[in-house]
Amino acid sequence: MKKSFFFYIMVCFIFQGFVTFVDTACSDDMRVLQTRAREIRAELVEKAAKEHDDALKEAEQSKQIIIRDRDLLAREIANLKKGNSRLKGEIKKLHQQSSIYSKKETAVSTELDKAVGVIHELVGVVRMNAKDIDTFVSQNMQTALFKTDTSFLNSLINNSQFPGMDDVRHMVDILRMQIKKTGEVVIEPGEIVDMSGHEVKADILLIGPFTAAYRLAAETGFLSYSDSERKFYALAKPPPPVMRTSLDQYFIGKSDHVPVDISKGGALRQLTYSLSLWEQVENGGKVVWPILAVLVAGIFILLERLVFLLRSRMDSDTLIAEIEKDVDRGNQDEALRICRNSSAKPMARVLAAGLENANFGREEVENALQEAILREIPGVERFLSALSMLVAIAPLLGLLGTVTGMINTFHVITLHGTGDPRLMSAGISEALVTTMLGLMVAIPLMLGHNLFNGASERLISDLEEKGIALVNILIRNRENGGSVESAGTIL
Repeated sequence: MKKSFFFYIMVCFIFQGFVTFVDTACSDDMRVLQTRAREIRAELVEKAAKEHDDALKEAEQSKQIIIRDRDLLAREIANLKKGNSRLKGEIKKLHQQSSIYSKKETAVSTELDKAVGVIHELVGVVRMNAKDIDTFVSQNMQTALFKTDTSFLNSLINNSQFPGMDDVRHMVDILRMQIKKTGEVVIEPGEIVDMSGHEVKADILLIGPFTAAYRLAAETGFLSYSDSERKFYALAKPPPPVMRTSLDQYFIGKSDHVPVDISKGGALRQLTYSLSLWEQVENGGKVVWPILAVLVAGIFILLERLVFLLRSRMDSDTLIAEIEKDVDRGNQDEALRICRNSSAKPMARVLAAGLENANFGREEVENALQEAILREIPGVERFLSALSMLVAIAPLLGLLGTVTGMINTFHVITLHGTGDPRLMSAGISEALVTTMLGLMVAIPLMLGHNLFNGASERLISDLEEKGIALVNILIRNRENGGSVESAGTIL
């Protein structure tokens, strides 16, 4: 209302200014306009007063409304303060309850974490055992004959399925069955891949989880197991005859023992890679043949010496005792006959030479015996020097093979590098085989040479000893007045 009042006043002033302007512009109508202006001004003043009174009334009413609203607001504020106080109390209680529940939540979370940890640990143990069982089943050769479904284990191992009690029970059943099967010895028909690479039907012998063997119409041998394919493969090389016979006897029930490989085929597979002596010799190259020639020559010499020494053996003590008896009785012809009857023996020939010169003096008899012994020495020591030379040559030939093998190895390294060791194996094999073969030939030949050389020296020593004994017998008999008539100097 106040705004309207001021508005009318402003309008009056403006109108008065306008009238003044018009009065200035139109002096002829000035009186009329002034009268009209006064009338309009009176009307405006009256209207402004009325509006002012209305504004005051309206302001009074607004004041009464504001006072009423203020009282009402004060009461509402008081109520809100009371409600706020009540809510603060409730909030305090809720905070206390929240603290209690927070502690309980912390305790429950701790227990839950422990439970989750235990569950994760149990799940990890179950998955680990599932993996172990799957590996055990795959590697067990019994699985090739007795099929076992382990597909559910893969989902457990790959974390694609949460293990339940049914899965655990299934795992236990599989493990029990595997334990039972691995403790059995069975013969079952089944398929194998034979030495020629063909799948054939055969009788398969399973001895626990260790050894597998097979028998065909004309073939018996051991098997290797491929856990990835779950198949049996015959070893590329048949077992030795003794093992093969033992397997055949066990298959037909005539024997209760059979070879077992506790390394699950590792030892049996070595049969495939093991080389015979002749196969190793062939890997030695060209130098092997001279070494073998040395071996053959040495064996012939050893055999010849063995035959000679066996044929030359005789009881020299008994012979000299008989000769002494005959000489003491004056029957030198009988003693000479005894020696000539054993003329194939060096000892008999030497003693016969001494008896043939018994009528001469001591010096002549000794010379005759020495001459006879010297005639026997070449035969006794025959080929021993050649054998000694062969003993020296054999390791030298082995060393030559070692050098040539290493030369070949370095040549291969020069051409192909050291990336593939198999390329160098031929030269290394030649180097080692020739050294081994040279020593294998030299050692027994050296042993034989020493043995036969000692035997020859003992035989020559025995010839000399018995020759001196014969001289002593003849001289003693002559000094005792024997009937021997000396044709030479009488001692």
